[in-house]
Amino acid sequence: MTLPSRPRIESIDLLKGLVMVFMALDHTRDYFHASAFLFDPTDPTQTSLVIFFTRWITHFCAPAFSFLAGISAFMVGRRKTRNQLSEFLIKRGIWLIIIELTIVNFAWYFDPQFRTFNLFVIWSLGVSMVVLAGLIHLPRKFILLFSLTLILGHNLLDTVHYPGNLLWSVLHEFNIFKFSGTLQLYTGYPLIPWIAVMALGYYFGSLYDGSFDPLKRKKIFNLLGVAAIFSFILIRWINRYGDPLGWNQYETFSQSLVSFLNPNKYPPSLLYLLMTLGGVFLFLANSGKLKGRVVNFFSTFGRVPFFYYILHLYLIHLVAMIFAQLSGFGWQKLILPGWIGETPGFKGYGFGLWVVYAVWIGIVASLYPLCKKFDTYKMNHKEKWWLSYL
Repeated sequence: MTLPSRPRIESIDLLKGLVMVFMALDHTRDYFHASAFLFDPTDPTQTSLVIFFTRWITHFCAPAFSFLAGISAFMVGRRKTRNQLSEFLIKRGIWLIIIELTIVNFAWYFDPQFRTFNLFVIWSLGVSMVVLAGLIHLPRKFILLFSLTLILGHNLLDTVHYPGNLLWSVLHEFNIFKFSGTLQLYTGYPLIPWIAVMALGYYFGSLYDGSFDPLKRKKIFNLLGVAAIFSFILIRWINRYGDPLGWNQYETFSQSLVSFLNPNKYPPSLLYLLMTLGGVFLFLANSGKLKGRVVNFFSTFGRVPFFYYILHLYLIHLVAMIFAQLSGFGWQKLILPGWIGETPGFKGYGFGLWVVYAVWIGIVASLYPLCKKFDTYKMNHKEKWWLSYL
């Protein structure tokens, strides 16, 4: 017997689409902005507010998508037994890990030698799904306790260091490992507490059950959002816990503001998650009734996020090669041995921020027709099991 499909939650699709579009802005900046090869856009002593907020708005992308992936897992589980859901999460998680190390990795570097491997956001989503496959068999209260313990307490590990230890870096410390020859590995998304963010989303997925009062859900999410933002401001101001670096007061307000609003992302600190997930809760609480063409535009990307993610990386890199060739820099330089911002010889390359925004808009606009067609195909062919992996 085939169970009837449930209607999609439009606010979730909308938020997914928004974060995917803003994610493209950050990736476009990586490949096109001249200052990206000169200084960190979050450095209060060198950046501007425009450059900083171009980066800051994209901080919401990974936490939102990880949290929403947890909610989606819960909703998928309504049509499956727990064992079936575990099997699905394990298969999809392993699939994402493989994709990260192959198709996504090549998109970043266009390097046929594969001299650099990334453990970035797709990797963290994949491993989080594998962990979630086990957690779903435990009581929901334990899942909540597990999530909150890691999110609230993992910064106690900030002073724990094991230099050169790959396992520890995979778990809780950003690092770059250089192996024999030219091979290197970036542990860009340490698993703690990313696995807890997805598990937290799974816990709150029950609020989207058909029997749950939408007004009550709105009240809960608004309360959580306000509490998270207030907690971020308070704990950040105290400057004692919740972030490995803290913040500094500078001579100018704008520099101090940049420092205050820039908690650590690698791994995501408690303050980083309070700031970003607070915004996620508030958006989910108050976007359920949004309608119109703009909403439909962004929701299209939200319904095919993986498809869009792969395409946007390749398109951004290809366009960057074209720009490099036309500007006299040479397209060959965009075949990268390592992360573009850390590759020697890029000083002097790049364009103004207005070019970044223009290219970003062009990338998103050009991908919309393809995503729209793929979205329609998925909607009309729900019987094809392999579409659930794209």
